[in-house]
Amino acid sequence: MAANAGRHIAIIGGGIGGLTAALAFARQGAQVRIHEQAPAIAEVGAGLQITPNGARALDALGLSDRLDQIGLRAAGVQPMDALRGRAVTQFDLTRQTPPYRFLHRADLIGLLARACADAGVQINLDAQINDLGATGMAGADLTIGADGLHAVTRPLLNQTECPFFTGQVAWRAIIPATDAPRVAQIWMAPGRHVVTYPLPENRLNIVAVQERAAWAAEGWHHADDSANLRAAFADCAPVLRDLLARVQTCHLWGLFRHPVADHWHNGRIALLGDAAHPTLPFLAQGANLAIEDAATLARITDAQPDLAAALTTYQEARRPRVSRAIAAANANARNYHLSGLQRRVAHLGLKTLGKIAPDAFINRLGWLYNFDPASSE
Repeated sequence: MAANAGRHIAIIGGGIGGLTAALAFARQGAQVRIHEQAPAIAEVGAGLQITPNGARALDALGLSDRLDQIGLRAAGVQPMDALRGRAVTQFDLTRQTPPYRFLHRADLIGLLARACADAGVQINLDAQINDLGATGMAGADLTIGADGLHAVTRPLLNQTECPFFTGQVAWRAIIPATDAPRVAQIWMAPGRHVVTYPLPENRLNIVAVQERAAWAAEGWHHADDSANLRAAFADCAPVLRDLLARVQTCHLWGLFRHPVADHWHNGRIALLGDAAHPTLPFLAQGANLAIEDAATLARITDAQPDLAAALTTYQEARRPRVSRAIAAANANARNYHLSGLQRRVAHLGLKTLGKIAPDAFINRLGWLYNFDPASSE
């Protein structure tokens, strides 16, 4: 049964989730149009990690070889003592299937956009969707809201919500780096941490988080003085300070907690990605969960001719899983920032785990990484 063949699908938002959904529906024979408010399909952001769960959906769309062309296969994850500049331990990622990869967002956006164009997806740029009715875009059987944190679609399905500032801000930057190991390093310090990992073309991605009372606006595009980033980690080890000293431009955003949406659809409109479930950046799952949503939505609606029933199945399948992932990310926000005795005990535990049960850390994430959104099994 191929229920999506011939359906008209409108997608609001041309980011990673929207493009993945567009490609998945187009491959099923749907007529797909993306409505993107920007003048071009592009992303000036930074790096991202595509974990095996997200990679399975992209593999099912035939993109595996091209992911290897634009990304780096990760060797491991390395918790670091930011104050001493030493690795606490390292956990192996080389046996992950599909591979765990580091990519630049712009490269993944470009790959998906080209694949969509090849599949016949129509992309409407400079599309400002400010007034959308309860039935979605005119002429569409299904309208998909993939329009991110400040979605037009989410308020149509959910009452007014009040996100709250978490007391944390984050900087992002990219620096040249010719010798960066192919590992994600998590530099942990009391009340703050830095995550670094390599990107193609000899670059290093940096995301730094600090607990503080002074809030910053949401969104990735607020420029900040790199001196503020360096000051936040001024008491850390020289090796980390040297990395941050190479940052010339950076952006700052406030981390806000948003609830997982109560309602993901109304029978004609469906939400995916950040429009449904914004997450904090402490589990590398924002893009992966959006990719999962896209693959799951296309798979379920293609299998069920009754679109409203299919969308109910989609929400029932996705909401518990994303809620669990968000809870895990929230826990990392605490674990990375421990101090005093708690910090010493936690580091000793990680070091011991790395020596006597090196697979245990990754196995604890088996529920996350082993999931296949492209399969109904």
